[in-house]
Amino acid sequence: MNVNPPPATAARQDAPRGRTLGTRGLAVMLAALSMLGPFSIDTYLPAFPNIEATLHATPLEVQQTLTAYMFAFAVMILWHGALSDAFGRRRVILISLAVFSLTSLGCAAAGGVTSLWLFRVLQGMTAGAGVVIGRAIIRDLHAGPQASRLLSLVTMIFAIAPAIAPILGGWIVKLYGWRVIFIALFLYTLALMLCCLRYLPESLPPSQRRAFNPRWLYASYLQVFRSPLFQLKAGIIAFNFAGMFLYVAAAPVFLTRFLHLGPAQFGWQFIPLVSGIFCGALFSNRLAGRIPIPRQVNVGFALLIGAGACNVLYHAAFAPALPWSVAPLFFYTFGMSMVAPGITLLVLDLFPQIRGISAACQSFVQTMLGAVVAGVAAPVLAQSPLGLAGGQLACVLAAFAMWRSARARGAGTPFADAHAAGT
Repeated sequence: MNVNPPPATAARQDAPRGRTLGTRGLAVMLAALSMLGPFSIDTYLPAFPNIEATLHATPLEVQQTLTAYMFAFAVMILWHGALSDAFGRRRVILISLAVFSLTSLGCAAAGGVTSLWLFRVLQGMTAGAGVVIGRAIIRDLHAGPQASRLLSLVTMIFAIAPAIAPILGGWIVKLYGWRVIFIALFLYTLALMLCCLRYLPESLPPSQRRAFNPRWLYASYLQVFRSPLFQLKAGIIAFNFAGMFLYVAAAPVFLTRFLHLGPAQFGWQFIPLVSGIFCGALFSNRLAGRIPIPRQVNVGFALLIGAGACNVLYHAAFAPALPWSVAPLFFYTFGMSMVAPGITLLVLDLFPQIRGISAACQSFVQTMLGAVVAGVAAPVLAQSPLGLAGGQLACVLAAFAMWRSARARGAGTPFADAHAAGT
């Protein structure tokens, strides 16, 4: 199918450009944009009981505010890449930040669970712009090991958010109430928007943009989603993420009912979880360009499968207890962070002419699976610590099977040989 995009129009020649940033400055900026996601999810998890009481809602109704956010995030994430391919990376990010800040105020003012659902949907529609477009910006500006290092650096900085978000949210809800959490999100987004307005560069020149054409977009999405290698490689990241997100979505039940922790003690789970993300990204950053991507991915999967198996064995033999019930999460997310950068580059390089759309499709698959986990799997599996551990192991085994299948399908191609050589 021919998906060559129409040329960009002259009307887009006025794309703004931010001031020049160094590599570390760009990493900090893109990580701060990516932090909107975990801040929007993890910060308000300790407030679930408080929201239930204030809005007279059931636990399931409050849980569905997370599901509504995730589904909207997943659907809209398909468009962020296409919009950035057509109108420029910077412009789409700035508009998304402006809308997100306003919807945060809407969440803070919600008078019932239905209105909270609505504003969470609007938040989900705009929160993903930084994640998707940030990856495209990295690939616009860098290639090979340098791109992998920058992705790992962004992940390391980004890892701060899931670590502090539930702790910060727990203290806010304890001292001020859950509405202040969304006011804090508004202030963070406003500050981020001002920084992006001044410093975020435009990485996609007007001459390289693709006109926003529905027929071309449909053909491009179809090309990406029909690719067996895309399905497998995007599935690897999605299932590994699902194994982690299962514990994130189940935290209000797992931590309070089984580990008997209060809202200000959610750090018991999130600190090891995020420490693994940070350490794995740091290790991945050091390995970039030194060993082939397939070898790094295999090491990551060894940690993932080992952590999942130990988690199942412990909860099959013992009652949940600290620190043993949360310790495997460190090794799980360490392995996940070793796998993700290399696989992300493999996904983006499948369709180099439409990297924004490729990044959007990959994020869509990951987030949609996360939404299913939050809305369906977590409420069921959270009733048993062994069920959670088993669900996590099943996710990583599915991801590993996809990795082996992708390797078998791609073996012998110039593309595969180049990445196997570490380029």
